[in-house]
Amino acid sequence: MLRSLAAFRPDNFTLAIVATVVVASLLPAVGSAAAAVHILTIFAIALLFFLHGARLSREAALAGALHWRLHLIVLAATFVLFPLLGLGLRHALGGVLPESLLVGLLFLCLLPSTVQSSIAFTSIAHGNVAAAVCSASLSNFVGIFLTPALVALLMNLKGGVSLDAVGAIILQLLLPFLAGHFLRPWIGAFVARHRAALGFVDRGSILLVVYLAFSEAVANGLWHVLGAGDLIKLLIVCAVLLAIVLLATVIVARRLGFNRADEIVIVFCGSKKSLASGVPMAGVLFPLAQVGMIVLPLMLFHQIQLMVCAALARRYATSDPVRSTDAQAAGAD
Repeated sequence: MLRSLAAFRPDNFTLAIVATVVVASLLPAVGSAAAAVHILTIFAIALLFFLHGARLSREAALAGALHWRLHLIVLAATFVLFPLLGLGLRHALGGVLPESLLVGLLFLCLLPSTVQSSIAFTSIAHGNVAAAVCSASLSNFVGIFLTPALVALLMNLKGGVSLDAVGAIILQLLLPFLAGHFLRPWIGAFVARHRAALGFVDRGSILLVVYLAFSEAVANGLWHVLGAGDLIKLLIVCAVLLAIVLLATVIVARRLGFNRADEIVIVFCGSKKSLASGVPMAGVLFPLAQVGMIVLPLMLFHQIQLMVCAALARRYATSDPVRSTDAQAAGAD
């Protein structure tokens, strides 16, 4: 019982995000402090995507081509099914939730999949880890190009995505990513050896964006506009969205004849959305005053997906017939 409840315990990073929102609400950065945090955030985001590029294995990307059917299903779930659901929710919930939260829900649906957690849950569930590495990495690489394009195409922004935003995507995200990947033969081993330490760069850059975004949002009256009722409604919508995608990926994987290990990859890689990519992209694509509300659905969805997928991964693992057979054989010996 306690082990089952532990699956729904917030992780340390989620607690850090909550703490950052609280600090931004009580001590928002304004004036020259906000300008300094903004400059620091730009460099932190560039470093974040530089490290993403350095971590992407060229061999894994090439190996992924051998399992193209699986990767197409994951990409379709991430960049077709999710956006369609996002458009439907935005239309259906008009007047139920504030417009900025509906924009955030749609933006959430346009983001790429996660990398680390998709691979981790696939491993726990005894799935095809190599395919998960390829699929999650491919989703993140494609998302650098496709997410801004989908934002421009599907979101009714005033003036669309400006040339300044496109330039910022190239300078802050794409060029650092490509530079990191180009330098991988020389720095890849260093990045792998210091993965834990460099993980603070990932988390630190996201926390900086969250702090800056919520500082601006608080200054513009965020907590006067958003009530507890809206948060509860948003939690329910995020949970329903995740449930629909999880069910859809399971059904499609089984209908198309994928084996159990590949089904696990499709379920975990196809149902996730990346906080690590989404928060920096929101900071580049949207006016700073809107970012706090826009990333709120993503932050809630992130925690829900971690809790639900942790429980689901354990369920897959305990019901694995191969592992169960091996365990029985070991017991007989």
